[in-house]
Amino acid sequence: MKLYENGVYLLNGTEIVEDGGEAAAALAGRLGGQAPSKEEAAKNTIAYSILKSHNTSGNMEKLRIKFDKLTSHDITFVGIIQTARASGLEKFPVPYVLTNCHNSLCAVGGTINEDDHMFGLSCAKRYGGIYVPPHQAVIHQFAREMLAESGKMILGSDSHTRYGALGTMAMGEGGPELVKQLLNQTYDIDMPGVIAVYLTGEPVKGVGPQDVALAIIGAVFANGYVNNKVMEFVGPGVEKLSADFRIGVDVMTTETTCLSSIWKTDDEIKEFYEIHGRADAYRELNPGPVAYYDGMVYVDLSKIRPMIAMPFHPSNTYTIEELNANLMDILDDVEKKAKVSLGDTVDFTLKDKVRNGRLYVEQGIIAGCAGGGFENICEAADILKGKYIGADEFTLSVYPASTPIYMELAKNGRLADLIQSGAIVKTAFCGPCFGAGDTPANNALSIRHSTRNFPNREGSKLQSGQIASVALMDARSIAATAANKGYLTAATDVDADFTKPKYFFDSSIYENRVFDSKGVADPSVEIRLGPNIKDWPSMCELPENLILKVVSEIHDPVTTTDELIPSGETSSYRSNPLGLAEFALSRKDPAYVGLAKEVQKAEKAREAGESMEEALPELSPVWKTIAASYPELSPENTGIGSTIFAVKPGDGSAREQAASCQKVLGGWANIANSYATKRYRSNLINWGMLPFLIEEGELPFANHDYLFIPGIRTAVTNRASQVKAYQVKGDELKEFTLKLGEMTEDERQIILDGCLINYNRVK
Repeated sequence: MKLYENGVYLLNGTEIVEDGGEAAAALAGRLGGQAPSKEEAAKNTIAYSILKSHNTSGNMEKLRIKFDKLTSHDITFVGIIQTARASGLEKFPVPYVLTNCHNSLCAVGGTINEDDHMFGLSCAKRYGGIYVPPHQAVIHQFAREMLAESGKMILGSDSHTRYGALGTMAMGEGGPELVKQLLNQTYDIDMPGVIAVYLTGEPVKGVGPQDVALAIIGAVFANGYVNNKVMEFVGPGVEKLSADFRIGVDVMTTETTCLSSIWKTDDEIKEFYEIHGRADAYRELNPGPVAYYDGMVYVDLSKIRPMIAMPFHPSNTYTIEELNANLMDILDDVEKKAKVSLGDTVDFTLKDKVRNGRLYVEQGIIAGCAGGGFENICEAADILKGKYIGADEFTLSVYPASTPIYMELAKNGRLADLIQSGAIVKTAFCGPCFGAGDTPANNALSIRHSTRNFPNREGSKLQSGQIASVALMDARSIAATAANKGYLTAATDVDADFTKPKYFFDSSIYENRVFDSKGVADPSVEIRLGPNIKDWPSMCELPENLILKVVSEIHDPVTTTDELIPSGETSSYRSNPLGLAEFALSRKDPAYVGLAKEVQKAEKAREAGESMEEALPELSPVWKTIAASYPELSPENTGIGSTIFAVKPGDGSAREQAASCQKVLGGWANIANSYATKRYRSNLINWGMLPFLIEEGELPFANHDYLFIPGIRTAVTNRASQVKAYQVKGDELKEFTLKLGEMTEDERQIILDGCLINYNRVK
């Protein structure tokens, strides 16, 4: 694995010339003539051509993208459609698929989850969409099988919206970005950088896609090498990988914090489309003869070995061989890293998993959009054939990613092999990935071919003293571990005959169960609204001045969306903005909700024309101190709200509720050194929250302090890049600077109007 320090030129898809020094001369020499400029060569990437064909601005530096298709699941589509309905939605303007793969169990909250499904079906009928019933397919597998097209773009409200291996540039964003597409608006970004991922060599037997993905994530996450850029997979190694293998690597690119991904395509992908009855969706994609990339990740596939991402991040990677050889030292390091996020809330250790010098795990899971593919499960079944997982603590669950995959596993006998081994094979469901299915026991260690292993996710409830640990691995090594009855084992250490059965796709499964309006809306259909489906509360426009109380201060290196709004059982309340908001930061800072609601009392009083100081007595001396220097201060021009500080918030899920829950509790801003992902920052803006930045190491306030930001509305209106702010300390105002960062004109107006809903109403 090598990361190039400079940009690179790629000649004919195989020759690499690093930028700088003698690059121009070397390039001209290899071409036998004058080399194209860097700017011209940058237009020869696959990413550039797809973005250009979808850009409506006429300016390739400032993109305004319209997507070909949209997709959401049952944790997100209710809020998206409710927001769009409030803004005048009449018909889905492009194919929009509503899958039901997150709240599938309908076990938490009684019938609440099924009410969301009925809402989705009625909306698909009314607005002209596609509805995939529970247990039929996880969102991304259905998109691969039925939506992806080479050269097209898909926007999804799930962070793992990645179909680059099939030639589709896909992006996962918060719900408001899908709302914009439903209202015929655009996705506005600067032209992203493009990083080549150059694959060479061929994987050794036993190495799977998760191993390659984790190796890449481990190399690029911490240094931000691909942050908010497009990863473009090229090189001779691509053709050595099956379509399923490429898909398995591609879906995990989300964990690098890249914006999107795209791969060159070939006969393997052509065959994938043919198998799924959509041969006309294929187009060969390759970079031009001379393509320029902003950087390159060079991967020799033959050198990759079975990997494990230890708790609590996909980038916390080791080879399994390395872990087994240095077990206690690495476990000690994992404990030290975990303490940064967990603090003293739980007594966390994995050293008690060491039995006779080997690491014992209690659970194995092969599931979802990353692990539930046909090839992964077949090779796991090949390893387990004739073996047994044992009768101790270790359990193994397998979730095929779609019913067509499940059907083929039944037909070719792999399902029987898995069941005979002691594995439990379940329906298509994303639950294990976010904490709503197969949650481990307290202090248990689970190995999973899924997408994430964050703290506060798969069953952990730190405020109750409960911690569950998840490590990410490939299905093959999970099966090898299962064959050894729970003792960690790399797939390269077992002798298995990988039979590689051919996949046959049965389209009748979807034809008989999936509702497809074919794009025809029926306005006569009544929307099914269960009692837990609530409208968004009203939100006022940005006032001229803001008084903010800091109600949470987080100094972890990265704060995930799972820590901002927990997953798992809270999913039942995703259609109820106020109900869900009660869980905001509950597993990271249990005091947050109460503090935010106290501050919100003052803002509610202000908006009602009542006394703010009666509603929030502690505001009185703060107001007095500010008014001494700003006599024009008044309830008419000054809003009261809350804010949080976090070093780098927003890693992980695209779920908009990480921001909207703060907003409905009276949040007006976040303050951070940087934002982990573009999508989290977009969520803040779309909910009318100011995405403030402050220099690293500079923190001129503390938790529970009041801050005053004068003239913020004028500053946003005038496109200011930074604003003056004050810490209110006793009878003093201590000045400091907050940066706003770059925003589009539409983003500024959304903040001025108070949120995307208001913005569209004004329009």
